[in-house]
Amino acid sequence: MAKSMLIISRQAPWSGPSAREALDIALAGGAFDLPLAMLFLDDGVLQLAPAQQPDAVQQKNLAANLQALPLFGVDELFACQRSLARRGMPSEGLEPAMTVLDDAELQALIARFDQVVTL
Repeated sequence: MAKSMLIISRQAPWSGPSAREALDIALAGGAFDLPLAMLFLDDGVLQLAPAQQPDAVQQKNLAANLQALPLFGVDELFACQRSLARRGMPSEGLEPAMTVLDDAELQALIARFDQVVTL
């Protein structure tokens, strides 16, 4: 049986390649039916902000990759409640839909997976 993996994305969408790499790993793993989930933590929650303008910083839009996660079998998507609150983002209506977790729930989530990759 394949080991389960949690991918934690902690970087803002345009601060470097880490946000895109985390999404690429999730999409590739999902395409191969690996049991994985994705958690957006710290500045990683900024990837979930609506109406981003990546052209302004000469970057590609990550929104299509985010929307594709469920299509590739990555159905378990999580966001950190504290990270959202610190950045003034609402925890309701996130797209794609995800479960918002408090600190205790985050610890339980991380403990549930065999491997944890943080980018």
